[in-house]
Amino acid sequence: MRREHRTPAEIEAQIQAQIHAARDQIEATRARVNKRTGRDLAAATGIAILLGVVLLASLLWVKTLFMLFATALVGFALYELASAMRFGGRDVPRIPLVLLGSAILPITWWFGAAGMWWSTLGAIAAVALVRVLELADRRTRTGARSVLADVAGGALCIAYVAVLGGFAVLLTAQEGGQWWTLAMIAMTSVIDTGALAAGVLFGKHKLAPRISPGKTWEGLAGGALLATITGIALSIWMLQQEWWFGLILAALLVTAATVGDLAESIIKRDLGIKDIGSFLPGHGGFLDRLDSILPSAVVMMALFQVVHA
Repeated sequence: MRREHRTPAEIEAQIQAQIHAARDQIEATRARVNKRTGRDLAAATGIAILLGVVLLASLLWVKTLFMLFATALVGFALYELASAMRFGGRDVPRIPLVLLGSAILPITWWFGAAGMWWSTLGAIAAVALVRVLELADRRTRTGARSVLADVAGGALCIAYVAVLGGFAVLLTAQEGGQWWTLAMIAMTSVIDTGALAAGVLFGKHKLAPRISPGKTWEGLAGGALLATITGIALSIWMLQQEWWFGLILAALLVTAATVGDLAESIIKRDLGIKDIGSFLPGHGGFLDRLDSILPSAVVMMALFQVVHA
């Protein structure tokens, strides 16, 4: 039997064909995963790792850096939400809202809870005043009901993003609070990862089809299971609490993260958009990344106060 002799060019062509076939198969698999998860999973993972590294450095090195990091994230999220509001027909003053809303976090860091509430009231009042002053321009004049809706939209942006974000800063500012913030963020990441994996593998029954068609009860169960295991471990080794505290932690944070995720979905559906923003590939925008963290920060601060009462 004669052995087939091939020229170097033919061998190289065959190798190139095999490489192209393997690449096409990888891309097809990636496309199927992205379609099922509703996001570019590779880009989402890379962004999550980058944000995680910056977060760890800020919490474990100098806590003030976390305040700066959180202020930047909230500023971007405020801009995204205000822009989405304008897209939905609400004339929300973006620049004053971003500047005044972001200022709530450093004020909270330096002056505590009282500073947070007074700066919140001041920010809402100032943004409302700017909207009223805009009525001097005939191009921005609308009816009283529309103006009230614009003011309410600005107040919602501040309350939803800046105030809830302020709780994370307030928690971190406490003695040992950085460990509680780190545990909270780790838990929300685990919940999101567990829900995504379980939803992709086993998801059949929709959790809230009218609000967020991609979420399933199986995904919720997967996130809750992984959160329970993680919560027990973090309670014992990071928060210095009893093992059963992890059960409470997991139950409350799964609830808070799910409510936060669904709340953002409701806002997006009301505004008629798919993502609040597009700054982060694979995640949509900053608010899409923060939606479960913001309400969880309130829950974690409450637990910290109870434990240290």
